[in-house]
Amino acid sequence: MDIAMTAGRFELHPSGTGSFRFVLKAGNHQVILSSQSYASHAAALGGIESVRTNAALPERFDRRESKAGEPYFVLKAGNGQIIGQSEMYSSAAGMENGILSVARNAPEAELKDLSAS
Repeated sequence: MDIAMTAGRFELHPSGTGSFRFVLKAGNHQVILSSQSYASHAAALGGIESVRTNAALPERFDRRESKAGEPYFVLKAGNGQIIGQSEMYSSAAGMENGILSVARNAPEAELKDLSAS
């Protein structure tokens, strides 16, 4: 019954230049999605909410391949803006599992704000 141990988590971090970034971690603490840099704390929180919303929509995941041939994906908002990017995977199957993990974890993931001092 202890679902908290397996639930995903957003971690919001300050960047050295006064900006903010977040990652989404699966229940096993592996980073499954990383954000772009946001100019303000409020904008980063908005980005997290956008990930929560858009992760439930399969058409918002854009499957890509790096120059080195490694599959990865990006998650896009309704306006087409990239709101998160995965790691590089060694296989397309691994990438598909990553997409499923983001879709499963993001909507209910808790927020750990590490930017508050």
